[in-house]
Amino acid sequence: MVFARNQWYVAAYGQEVGDGLLARTICGEPLVMYRTRGGEAVALADRCVHRRFPLSESNRDGDRIVCGYHGFTYAPDGACVAVPGQARVPRTARVRAYQVVERDSFVWVWIGDGRGDPAAVPRAAWFGSPDYTTVRGMEPLAARYDLLVDNLLDLSHETYLHAGYIGTPEVAQTPINTEVDEEAGVVYVSRRMKDVECPSFYSESTGVEGRIDRWQDIEYHPPCLYLLHSRIAPTGVEPGPDGDDSSAFHVEVGYAITPETETTTHDFWLVARDFALDDAKVSAFLAESNRTVVLQDVEALNILEKVIASEPDGYQELSINIDTGGLAARRLLQRLTSR
Repeated sequence: MVFARNQWYVAAYGQEVGDGLLARTICGEPLVMYRTRGGEAVALADRCVHRRFPLSESNRDGDRIVCGYHGFTYAPDGACVAVPGQARVPRTARVRAYQVVERDSFVWVWIGDGRGDPAAVPRAAWFGSPDYTTVRGMEPLAARYDLLVDNLLDLSHETYLHAGYIGTPEVAQTPINTEVDEEAGVVYVSRRMKDVECPSFYSESTGVEGRIDRWQDIEYHPPCLYLLHSRIAPTGVEPGPDGDDSSAFHVEVGYAITPETETTTHDFWLVARDFALDDAKVSAFLAESNRTVVLQDVEALNILEKVIASEPDGYQELSINIDTGGLAARRLLQRLTSR
């Protein structure tokens, strides 16, 4: 698989990066991450230049990393500042320092050449906003990352794979509308469901009883960020003419779909809500329920990866209307990887 290079990828949640040395592989590149005493997140190549010992298995000395094998010492900018047995540090003794941007609770790294434009990092402000309460997690996926993109762009699978949690018959039955912003490179998929069954994911978290109107509005920002804007309201409750929608419940679901290797993926997930902000029971319920849903996807996609690995070349898929979002995402990803 060819990865989209010269792109921003989520490497970690901000809360994961601290005093310890965090190892994470992004697009086949091993990184070590930590936070300086001044609070800055650092990402370096996770290989000592001397004998390739992982720096993530080494030690910190203040803001520096001391290789646990032979003591080569690296500053946060990747420069080697000390070597054993001699005063002179070889000129080429340096590991790559990756450009890092922290935004909306994510730590993004630039994978590619040169430096990336921080303004190009897509926003997901809900996940760091005091007006929302967010639960989050990350699950390892033993499948290529574009299978998860396909999965999330076609939510009709909720009816079958996630029945009893977020899936109801109406999700698969309701047509979708797909739009693509070619200039911005964003895929939009929307589904409007009127007078439908309320799945337990929403009935138990919001307290809504009976039938609901349910909106699903997807934004996919290739290659990494997926956002699902969910609106849940009792049937017939519409936004006001002035745009006020305080009678509805809003859930913002996010996924950072970050390739680890050609056939493994970091599946970061978040669920933010604008109701019951201080209710720990609601937070625990949504965290447990969404993790269950994510693990159902993980199990299915892990199976699918094995099927794809064993099938003959030239196998032809069949696509239908529900696949328009996923097909558009594939096209944009192909455009990014061909640059």
